[in-house]
Amino acid sequence: MTTFGINVFGVGTGRERFTSMVAHAREAERIGCDAVWTSELYSRSATVPMAALALGTDTVRIGTNIAYGVGRTPLIWAAEARDLDEMSDGRVVLGLGNGTPKMMESWHGVSGDAPAARMAELVSVLKALWHLHEGPVRHEGRFYRVDVTPTSAVAEPIRPAIPIWIAGVNKHMLRTAGRCADGLIGHPMFTSDYVRGPVAHDIAAGADQAGRDPADVTIMGIRMCAIAEDAEDARRQAAFAIGQYAASRVYDRLFDLHGWSAAQQRIRAAARDRDRDAVVASVPDDIIDAVAIACTPGEFAARLAALPDDVEHLDLIAPPWGLTDAETAATNAAILTGLRDYLSPQPIESGAS
Repeated sequence: MTTFGINVFGVGTGRERFTSMVAHAREAERIGCDAVWTSELYSRSATVPMAALALGTDTVRIGTNIAYGVGRTPLIWAAEARDLDEMSDGRVVLGLGNGTPKMMESWHGVSGDAPAARMAELVSVLKALWHLHEGPVRHEGRFYRVDVTPTSAVAEPIRPAIPIWIAGVNKHMLRTAGRCADGLIGHPMFTSDYVRGPVAHDIAAGADQAGRDPADVTIMGIRMCAIAEDAEDARRQAAFAIGQYAASRVYDRLFDLHGWSAAQQRIRAAARDRDRDAVVASVPDDIIDAVAIACTPGEFAARLAALPDDVEHLDLIAPPWGLTDAETAATNAAILTGLRDYLSPQPIESGAS
């Protein structure tokens, strides 16, 4: 059975952003969500909000969707993860991604070569550093060099391991997840056919290389939820967000699988012209229906019930582009309301017509 989570990136400025984030997470916890997720970008950290969420909630899991693996050294990743896991009493899921090669180079100042190999090495080093209390950690690799000998006693972490999930779309990263990760963080552009086909195949191939059971790798999906009183407005919101992803070659394999390559080229052309209306008009209805939920608030719970059961955990997010803070807040509220109605439907009173 699929469990549900939500993203709590927060709206507003200053302290208000964190206050809204925690309030959102508390409500998600109250209605029965399994996890809350926070993300980072060039101007926002994922780990600082996680600290607020750790202190502001009690039972819900807290994860990064995603944090940039290349954005911190392995030592700092391990240290922050230990602190966050203690603050949350063992509720952290460390979700890591590299971004695109261009992001790795331009944002983080590292080579964009072999991102999957870099991620595999990072996961290996993080697992070793998690056991720093057992003795020195020495690693000399292609991307990371670590030589740490504690000069005083290191406290044992509160869990023997921290779940590490990695983000992947294409073959090499999916196989890396199968080899060494506890979970795969999917992408908003994933479809049921892509999950059941290339994703399942590549995770199984990676798991086989490591002598693992592919069932040990949790598959997490991400579903964009465009919710508005006018259903056509909701579809336009979803189409605009899809258009931002379609412009990247990272998703060529997915578009090709579905026979959407011609539409992808039209979307790219509109994006190059910075023509928002043309981008929206270029996204076919079948793409919207395959990757997003676009509906009115009253329809949302039923749309959740109709989703295919192809991932173990599903993160529900507002479209990440094109919405104002007010629209994002309204969408987040509608997601929670629909989730509440879906997870805890109210019984029909006796005698009701």
